[in-house]
Amino acid sequence: MNTGPARGMRDFLPEDVRRRQYVIDVIAGVYQRYGFEPLETPSVENIETLLGKYGEEGDRLIFKILKRGEGAETGQADLALRYDLTVPLARVVAEYRARLPKFFKRFQVQPVWRADRPQKGRFREFYQCDVDAIGSTSMVVEAELLGAAGDVLSALGFTSYTMRLNHRGVLAGLLEAGGVPADLHGDALVALDKLDKIGRAGVATELDSRGVPSAGAGRLLDFFADVQAAAERSGEDGGAFNDEVLARLGALLEGRRADALADLSTIVRLTASTSAGGHVRLDPSLARGLSYYTGAIFEIAVADLAGSLGGGGRYDNLIGMFLGQDVPAAGISLGLERILVVMGERGMFPKDLPTAPADIMLTLWNAEAAPAALHLAADLRSQGVRVEVYPEADKIGKQLKYAASRGIPFVAVMGDDEAAAGVVAVKDLATGEQQRVAASAVAGLVRSRIVT
Repeated sequence: MNTGPARGMRDFLPEDVRRRQYVIDVIAGVYQRYGFEPLETPSVENIETLLGKYGEEGDRLIFKILKRGEGAETGQADLALRYDLTVPLARVVAEYRARLPKFFKRFQVQPVWRADRPQKGRFREFYQCDVDAIGSTSMVVEAELLGAAGDVLSALGFTSYTMRLNHRGVLAGLLEAGGVPADLHGDALVALDKLDKIGRAGVATELDSRGVPSAGAGRLLDFFADVQAAAERSGEDGGAFNDEVLARLGALLEGRRADALADLSTIVRLTASTSAGGHVRLDPSLARGLSYYTGAIFEIAVADLAGSLGGGGRYDNLIGMFLGQDVPAAGISLGLERILVVMGERGMFPKDLPTAPADIMLTLWNAEAAPAALHLAADLRSQGVRVEVYPEADKIGKQLKYAASRGIPFVAVMGDDEAAAGVVAVKDLATGEQQRVAASAVAGLVRSRIVT
């Protein structure tokens, strides 16, 4: 029998889980400092909740769950694994609107599923770390979201990253200026979203296959190439670059989508007062493929990394699909898996991140010593010490070797001599030092030597 996980899924062993939990704790800590509250939703949603929210390509990647019991023979699906955390949030807001505050701010860290083709760095099950603000059209929301994401990255040790910023309204204006018919805007956005993956030639081919006029597509791609060249010339001077892009966009749009351009200008100005300020760069080519975005959109890019560390945007119409009236909303999602990969490859995890399952292991000299060992273990645990009890009476040498193989820094020995003297022998496996102390002093000794 094949004992590996299903294709595109993964098992996480203890060291993996510790690293994941460290990153999740950092993310949750930052978001709570911004006033975001925790939320969890079911892994399974009604299929109609998800279908039609992600565009044609997204809908094809939804993991559908076939009907069960009497309906099994139909081969139809009525449930699905959640595709992201944003659509379930929209459903929750519609369901509990009367119980939620006017400005509802939530963060959520849970797995999502995509029926995608597994490949390096892309899985069928992965965690998203979302933060969203509901109820306001103010660009202060976008500035706070980008600031919170920037604080997370800084807390994790990232110093060099770019927050790419664009607006769906500006994109629509560029498509109009390029002569792309309105009924082809959706197709054009899907193709443009792949620009950083398949390059200009690949996007041009896809635009052509979708019926987008080549002349208009060429003008768009020329403009994006000019902006990219300007970005490379600007270096670290993001402020001057953003001003230049805003001026170019204003000239090209010729009054089209003035509100969208004003939104971008406001976000750039407001983020200058946050930790994200020095990292925000306007990118008119940024499209983001999900169809529910209505305003500002953003992605977080790190040098030498294929793909992004996260992204998001404003989606003022999504909740209205469930509620019957539009509710303004915006959010950003960080990709936990990619963050973990980058941090691992670049040695960014703290050196003192716990790797051992316990701070001390209690040995068993003989079977009769088990009650005393369990009593001491309970006392140490009550004082916050992590304790493992060796479950079998065995030679002390074997027990010491086992503790060392597990990375446990201390071992407690309670042999006949120690029991008679009413003490515990505590051995530091790193130094080989051993000392006898009263049972009541063991916790203090261990805590004084453990770096937390």
